[in-house]
Amino acid sequence: MRLNKEEQAMLSGEFGPAIKWAIEHQLQVGRMFDAEDMVPVSQAHMMADPESLGEAGVAFTEKLAETDIKVRIPMITDPRGIDLNYYEPLGQTENMANLERRFIAACKNMGITMTNTCINYQTIMPPVFGEHVAFGDTGVVIYSNSVCGARSNFEGGPSALAAGLTGRTPRYGLHLDNKRIPTKRFRIMDQPQDLMDWGVLGAAIGRMAGSYWEVPIIEEVEKTPTSDQLKHFGAAMASYGSVPLFHLVGVTPESQNLVDADSIDLEIINVDRDAISDLKKPFTAVGEHVDVVVFAAPQLSIIEMAELADICNGRHRSDTTDVIVCTSAQVYGDAVSMGYVDKIETFGGRVLVGTCFYQQYAREIGEANGWKRLLSNSAKIVNILGGYGYQPSLASMEACIESAEKGRIVS
Repeated sequence: MRLNKEEQAMLSGEFGPAIKWAIEHQLQVGRMFDAEDMVPVSQAHMMADPESLGEAGVAFTEKLAETDIKVRIPMITDPRGIDLNYYEPLGQTENMANLERRFIAACKNMGITMTNTCINYQTIMPPVFGEHVAFGDTGVVIYSNSVCGARSNFEGGPSALAAGLTGRTPRYGLHLDNKRIPTKRFRIMDQPQDLMDWGVLGAAIGRMAGSYWEVPIIEEVEKTPTSDQLKHFGAAMASYGSVPLFHLVGVTPESQNLVDADSIDLEIINVDRDAISDLKKPFTAVGEHVDVVVFAAPQLSIIEMAELADICNGRHRSDTTDVIVCTSAQVYGDAVSMGYVDKIETFGGRVLVGTCFYQQYAREIGEANGWKRLLSNSAKIVNILGGYGYQPSLASMEACIESAEKGRIVS
């Protein structure tokens, strides 16, 4: 890889051991992907919950922070593993909380802004068209690439941190024009209606795409989707297919004229009702008792919080069914002032701040609370939580609340 003079100085240790580690890490990544050089990035977003980091990861972060190094560019964080204002009732331990506190302190010492969100594109620092960034969360990456037209690969925690410290990342993958050209062409035959439908559609396309290096172009969506619909669509596509970029004709910025140019020779793959039904079938359990209803993955926007509060208003959950809602600190303050949190918690739900359910010791809190059958409107989360000991089911937001009210899955 070609390094400029500043990057060579980083490698030689002139900027200290933390920067030397960061550029060495980036060189290893770049060489693996045949990157020719580095590309400057304007912001970074890091996934690094304590469950994934463990003691070793937290200690490593503390060691970097002890060098008094500061990030060079604005850098923010993904959801945390613990809401420090509400963890013991979930069955999370003091050891888990202390690990979280140590990591937060180390990040703050390095100048990292603890936003603790996976919906930064809806709340703070949304990237703009053509902006090169280093983002970690798969839902953040696919939305930023596709809807915003920014440029990022899926950056692992160490890679995102390295980018924050050096202000650059290896130039490969989605930073290159030729990796953003459509490779598979999909036609929508069954129009999505709500958030769950958009998530299932994204999941179906992701499963059919099936690779990080595939770029779907999607045609014949009849109605322009909302930001939340695109959020669920992309998050599920990334979860089921590791896809970091899609083009939605007439909606996303890079889709213009693609049908007449790059994608015209691609075989059309129809996404029909059978494809949608096949994906939903494993997550159907009508009539079964539901232990916990979860709204997360991605965190809820202020619009989703408003919708959920409206559905919950005047109702109450069953004593045998818990309800967990995850949102960001940025959304939470507005949701409190608008009365949304009060309505959700009067229903019997619990709103967690700055976390996401599957990143917060999901197996341990499931075992502590006796949660087995889980219901959500997120196609992403039901794809993940089967691996954490849950029996996940999928339903619309309205059906999730009705199920929580009755204690059994209604549809």
